[in-house]
Parts: sequence; structure tokens; C-alpha cells
Amino acid sequence: MFSFFKKKNDPNLNLSFLEVDMHSHLLPNLDDGLISMDDTIAFAKQLQDLGYKKLICTPHILPGVHDNSPELILPKLLEVKDAFTQNNIDIKIEAAAEYMVGTEFQESIEKGEQLLTFGDKHILIEMSYAFPSQNMAQVIFDLKIKGYKPILAHPERYNYYLGNYEIYEEFIGRGCLLQINLLSLTGFYGKPVQKAAEYLVKNNMISFIGTDMHHAGHLEMTKILATSTKFHRLAENLDLKNKSLL
Repeated sequence: MFSFFKKKNDPNLNLSFLEVDMHSHLLPNLDDGLISMDDTIAFAKQLQDLGYKKLICTPHILPGVHDNSPELILPKLLEVKDAFTQNNIDIKIEAAAEYMVGTEFQESIEKGEQLLTFGDKHILIEMSYAFPSQNMAQVIFDLKIKGYKPILAHPERYNYYLGNYEIYEEFIGRGCLLQINLLSLTGFYGKPVQKAAEYLVKNNMISFIGTDMHHAGHLEMTKILATSTKFHRLAENLDLKNKSLL
């Protein structure tokens, strides 16, 4: 496994090569991410210092747990943009969502309801960590038929797939892009998750890297990873699409 903490880090390195963070929970008081506008402002400043030029916020949409919708998310985005203007923060910020794949989401697709996307109709989807979504294949198909480009969030973190690397190829074969979390490469979520993330990286199977930023612990670990020479050597050969979202 790769270790990003054994060798001396280079303080001159950052995450500017990514340019865009396309998975974060920075909009305040919407889900299990940041709570206050002050937090959002502070995090945005520090992520800008790390080299990011755009932040795409993706609040969870999970019926019964995080009952978010475009009607809640988009006005919150406007509040954040106004706060950024007042505080002279010039980093770009957008909002989409992280959709839990289930029957409700499938029904939303079938009904043609508004779905929050970014870039060229990219849409971020996820599953429960406890069990896979039984309708995942159908949802990917339905999204693609309607012109969306599905991205599976953090496939390396689904414990029921660990060791079954063929499943990643199946997702790609269905036309679903893969996004890993930065911190998965550090062992932050455990060694098995790190091993899966490394497999995906070494086999150039990922299209996006996201922070999945929720709290200060994530931010501090991201700062450490940003200066890792080993991480940069690993990432420089990846065919990432983050920059295309700028």
C-alpha cells in the first residue's frame, strides 16, 4: 500500500492541479456537513489556499434523513455566494447534490423531476454503506437514457464490494464514472478502503477525485495530503476530469 506520511512532505505542493472539488458538504445546515455560514467561509478560504478554484457543493438527498431538494439547496447557495461577496472571497462555488439511489430517486427520474447536476449534466449518486442499491443498474440506465452522466461517489468505501474489484469494471461498463475520496488514499477510512482506492488509481479507473468534505478533521487531513510528494507522483498519471468542470 502507498503511505503518504512516511516521507517528508513538500510545503510548496498543493491541490491546484485538481482545480475543482466536485464533492463536498460545505453548504451550511443542510445535511451532516458544515453547520454555520462562518464555517463555510473559513473552509472556503482554506480550500482556496490549497489551490482550488471552484467548489461544487453536493448536499445529501436521502428521503427521511436529509430531505433536501432544489428548492432548499439553490437558495442556500445564493446565501453563500452573497456571504462570499461580502467577505471578498473570489473562489467559485456551485451546488448540485449527492443522490441516494433508491426507489424514490428512481421515481424522480421517471417523473422527469428537476435533478441537480454540474458540468455537462454530471450527477453524483451513492449507495448505503450497509447494503447495495438493488436498482442501481436500472438507475444508471435511466439516467443515461435521459442524457445524464452518472458518477458513483466513493466506490472504494462500500464494504460489500471490497475485494470484488470486478464490480468496479461493471460500473464503468454501464457508463458510470467513478469518484474516489482524497482521504481514502491515506487510510483515513481504514486499510481495506485504502487498498481499494489504490487499486482504482493504479488501474486508472477513476474520473474524479473529491474531498467529500464534512468537518474540520477532513480539512486537516486534506492539508497534509496536499503536500505529499508521493501523492503527487501517483496523481500526475491519472486521466482526471476535475479540470473540465471549471
